[in-house]
Amino acid sequence: MAEANNLATQNSTTPSHSPEEVGLSHECQEMHASSPPRTRVEEWIEDPLYQHQGFWFIERRLEAVLWFQSNFKSCDRDIILATLPKSGTTWLKSLVFATVNRTKYSFSDNPLLTANPHELVPFFELKLYTDNQLPNLSNISHPRVFATHIPYQLLPETTKNSNCRIIYLCRNPRDTFISSWHFVNKSSRRESLGPLSLEEAFEWFCNGVIPFGPYWNHLLGYWNESLTRPRNVLFLRYEELKEDIVSQLRRIADFLGCPFSLEEGRQGVIEEIVRLCSFESLRNLEVNKTGCFIPGYESNSLFRRGEVGDWMNYLTPPMVKRLDQLMREKLSDSGLEFDGYYSLLPK
Repeated sequence: MAEANNLATQNSTTPSHSPEEVGLSHECQEMHASSPPRTRVEEWIEDPLYQHQGFWFIERRLEAVLWFQSNFKSCDRDIILATLPKSGTTWLKSLVFATVNRTKYSFSDNPLLTANPHELVPFFELKLYTDNQLPNLSNISHPRVFATHIPYQLLPETTKNSNCRIIYLCRNPRDTFISSWHFVNKSSRRESLGPLSLEEAFEWFCNGVIPFGPYWNHLLGYWNESLTRPRNVLFLRYEELKEDIVSQLRRIADFLGCPFSLEEGRQGVIEEIVRLCSFESLRNLEVNKTGCFIPGYESNSLFRRGEVGDWMNYLTPPMVKRLDQLMREKLSDSGLEFDGYYSLLPK
């Protein structure tokens, strides 16, 4: 395989693959015909990555993304949780599920105690449109809560034009990269390829070739929309949740139109949700120790450390310098920056 630092050259010379080679259905082949050719990159995570509309997708996810783009119809009461992989997705799912459904269940019989958060808040592209090209979503009680790693730029127009609520959780690039690298090497599909080295993974990340990436374009899509439509798109930072989860959970509830009452505050409802959804609580539940809710990964691989600043144990000073410079270039004039978010420690 070509060296990762020759990625730009590889991208320009690697031929695009036809939809038949990708394995898309006839209907998706027709959708594919109207979109730009995809560039294929070999042996990245466990499957080839294909570039689609400026973003990278694992081969087996392309069809689900296309079906979702073409067929999903948003309702104004829908809640969509958006993240890049390894940015606190499981935590965000549990927090929002518990908050939205807090009047339905007591804390002793909450479904989070017996079901994985990814069962309760399904992904569009990893579950709903993978299991069924046209899933029946009409029987889901409102508000419907979904999740996605798909960039804002690629969301269906019905979603962009609706009054649904979108919550985006952003994690600093250093910790996102390190967590992603560890996660990749836990994949059962890496066994035949061998572990991915930190150095090679870093090159891919800096070149923007990650699932659902580039990292910076993914962030900017949701960030810019949160500035344009703050009532519909809430941009959160993982590090701020770690620093003051109570105030951030209040912010989430207010945004979703279900603010915590004074009585709930006195009863400690917020603190109970925080406890129920804490990293340690979720990780120690039996349902999250076994099974496989994300293809290729055991459920326990979703819980590693959940800390801010773990990058300090792995990245060299030259790596940090390069990544910081890259972020400054890619995010320039956006108002989005990460200074002060790299060493924040939970209280």
